[in-house]
Amino acid sequence: MKFKIRLRTIILSVIGLLALYLLASVLFFNATPKEIRITESIPYSYSVDDPAFMKESGILTGSAWSEGNRVEILNRGEDIFGAMLEEIEEAEWSITKETFNYWDEDVGTPMAEALSEAAERGVDVRFIMDYIGSVLATDEQLSMMEEAGVKVVRWREPAWYQMARFNYRTHRKILVVDGKVGFTGGANTADDWLPAPEDGGYKDFHFRFEGPIVSEMQGSFSENWVSAKGKLLTGDRWYSESDSAGSVKAQITTSHPREGKHLVRKMMLHAISSAEERVRIGSAYFFPDQKFIEALVETKERGVDVQILVPGEKIDQNYLRYASQTLWGDLLRAGIEIFEYQPTMYHAKLLLVDDSYVSVGSTNFDNRSFRLNDETNVNLISEEFAAEMNDYFDQNLEESEQITLEMWEGRPLWQKIAGRINAAVLGPYL
Repeated sequence: MKFKIRLRTIILSVIGLLALYLLASVLFFNATPKEIRITESIPYSYSVDDPAFMKESGILTGSAWSEGNRVEILNRGEDIFGAMLEEIEEAEWSITKETFNYWDEDVGTPMAEALSEAAERGVDVRFIMDYIGSVLATDEQLSMMEEAGVKVVRWREPAWYQMARFNYRTHRKILVVDGKVGFTGGANTADDWLPAPEDGGYKDFHFRFEGPIVSEMQGSFSENWVSAKGKLLTGDRWYSESDSAGSVKAQITTSHPREGKHLVRKMMLHAISSAEERVRIGSAYFFPDQKFIEALVETKERGVDVQILVPGEKIDQNYLRYASQTLWGDLLRAGIEIFEYQPTMYHAKLLLVDDSYVSVGSTNFDNRSFRLNDETNVNLISEEFAAEMNDYFDQNLEESEQITLEMWEGRPLWQKIAGRINAAVLGPYL
């Protein structure tokens, strides 16, 4: 009996020490910033229309601008997934896909079937899905793809020897087919996006690209494929020679949770500092750091209109909304306009500057996207495309409630307390 009690004590002690180690690793490595980010204001030097902006933004992010691109807006789940499946069904050489969420039957299963059929007819198919984001994927979906020859990676699958990186998720939404057509935007591969917004589906935007920017998107995927498998994607099947497909100038910006790689935040601060007339932000989750808040206030103070659109009460995670509200005081007092989208969950990720610059992709305006996640955005300069996106933004504002300073100050006490607690405890992770 004494031996059994002693053995049980030893086992429980070992389990307790292991749990303590794992918890300490996650808290220390993921909640503590690893390097100094941009902390000083970026002075206005030129507009986003100035060639100097393109030159300098390419230098700052390490990614040059390309011309001759075409972009198509997809703003309904049925159109988003329909366009993706159509390209997958016509693939001849290669398919690369990376996503955060992958689950559900109405979207996840048809996607698994399409990728499996492509692999069976000889297409090289590689699929990175975030482990946390795909935790609800079924064994049938995963087995179907793997048995067909799809090379599936569960990104950051838990392992005791790399728990310090467990909270570093891939939040990207990339699909590239034959190196010719690329997709990115805010939509995950899950059923929440399938109903139309008027029927309760998430309000979001996704984009189909052709032209030289597609090779840059492929390069973004390749970075994480190397990290996951140690193999580099090379050859014509991955990077096709792209003729001019349109008149849009485009640039890719990728961000990683590694020192010196928080490039999306840098890109956004640079674009905002170059605004002359207006800055418009659409974000599913808005919880940027204080320096980013100050940059928005300074932009407003030099005469630029600033509007921020976020989800309202139908947000999928209310604690994030309450935490976000704790940041709004300085913004509202500066005259920045904040709107909450009313019909359904607003999941878009947009930055619109003046009448020509648009940044779209997977990045939210929060600490998690800026510091902890792998993200990819495509930045575009096109008056025509910017006009389309500004029209959509105007339509969304018509379905939103503007939050005044009086409304913000008068929100319920319990909501203020909940927001403060959430911001203090979860701030580094939001």
